[in-house]
Amino acid sequence: MTTDLLAAERIASVLTEALPYIKRFRKKTIVVKYGGNAMTDEKLKQSFARDIVLMKLVGFNPVVVHGGGPQIGNLLDKIGKESKFVEGMRVTDSETMDVVEMVLGGLVNKEIVALVNHAGGRAVGLTGKDGGLIKAKKLTIADGMNQLDKSEVIDIGHVGEVAGIDVSVVDMLDKSNFIPVIAPIGVGEDGASYNINADIVAGRLAEALNAEKLILLTNTQGLLNKEGELLTGLDSDDVKRLIDDGTIYGGMLPKIQCALEAVNNGVETAHIIDGRVEHAVLLELFTDKGVGTLLRG
Repeated sequence: MTTDLLAAERIASVLTEALPYIKRFRKKTIVVKYGGNAMTDEKLKQSFARDIVLMKLVGFNPVVVHGGGPQIGNLLDKIGKESKFVEGMRVTDSETMDVVEMVLGGLVNKEIVALVNHAGGRAVGLTGKDGGLIKAKKLTIADGMNQLDKSEVIDIGHVGEVAGIDVSVVDMLDKSNFIPVIAPIGVGEDGASYNINADIVAGRLAEALNAEKLILLTNTQGLLNKEGELLTGLDSDDVKRLIDDGTIYGGMLPKIQCALEAVNNGVETAHIIDGRVEHAVLLELFTDKGVGTLLRG
């Protein structure tokens, strides 16, 4: 058998494996949180854009939510503004918030839109401020206990949490065959802008859209056990056990909690996948094995 024929057979096998997934998820909404290496490596950026366009072409409704922490940090460094963090969250004063809006709502968002459009899609960039998409409230955190045996509340500025989601603008774009690309900036009742964790925005948006899937791209294979082996097909009880025994900790903990909250509030499945793998989104959606950790409610 010739090399060309073998290659053709492999392609046919891949398409055959993908067919039932294409049929199953047609007209379903899939929210993808885009971040990590997939946002900084040129080859991965191109493959991600093609994945999103292909999803739309086969009848899915992809919605992209993106982060941009490193890009924000780089611009702050260039203008001589020191980045400060409290419990992993960037302290965001008014000047820093201006930079956040410039980077997330401008530079990063428009680059993703351009990549998707160049790959043959019809992307539209939004922030949570557009159409009242993301209603925010100020996030405050407590710093342990002081001498009066009371928690000290720390003000970290324009950092917010989701107070509500109005999906009408996203629904309109989906029905018009556009691909929404959303920066995680919300607006408070006072009209102030708030920077919100992109994982949390993606999860809450997936819930509000009654999405079939929530996909979180990371810089790891997914959730690993203590032997370094990939875990998948987990439910709420499995996750609780893994948290209790210390398998889930550190930076993975909030991602797992975000994914678990989504599947417990109507999203069919959540996936934590390796954004360092080319076409990771397609591999997770269209193949039997997948490339990450799948969670169910």
